[in-house]
Amino acid sequence: MPLTIYGDSMSGNCLKVKWVADFLGLSYDWIETDVLKGQSRTPQFLAMNPAGQVPTVILPDGRPLAQSNAIILHLAEGSALVPQDAYARARVLEWMFWEQYSHEPYIAVARFQMAYLGKAKSELEPRLVERGKAALARMEEALADSAFLVGEAVTLADVALVAYTRLAHEGGFDLADYPALRAWVPRVERALAIR
Repeated sequence: MPLTIYGDSMSGNCLKVKWVADFLGLSYDWIETDVLKGQSRTPQFLAMNPAGQVPTVILPDGRPLAQSNAIILHLAEGSALVPQDAYARARVLEWMFWEQYSHEPYIAVARFQMAYLGKAKSELEPRLVERGKAALARMEEALADSAFLVGEAVTLADVALVAYTRLAHEGGFDLADYPALRAWVPRVERALAIR
């Protein structure tokens, strides 16, 4: 049985899983799950993932797994995307935890409100914009002297953070203000062969 990925193609969190699976050459079935149409809230979906969120995967042995960063870590164990050095691995996890707490809630939410709810940039909560800019500035600083977030090769830290950073402009954030970040996005896309 192949890996099954339930994902919404508009979601950076779902695309992370697709990109890692593609990078690793894993065979999978993608089941498009439109969250705006409530497809992650059906009784069948909630039986797999009671949180009603995408991405959700069904592993080849039939076990379900949710939360994008947990999924990509599980899939990438033993690959070049997860450093063998304990400290470097911890740094990858540090960025992945930070992404879900200090980046995604601002960059992705601003994008969703503008691109999918039709809000103007001026209608965004100022705190959302302020924290989004702070997240981008933190990444800019980290990338000033490094090709990738953890060392000189792409890791899951880059996968986790490129998903919404590459679309930050859709949430009103101008990457022109962040030259290292602007150079990093296509570097990660090339390394992962993201189209």
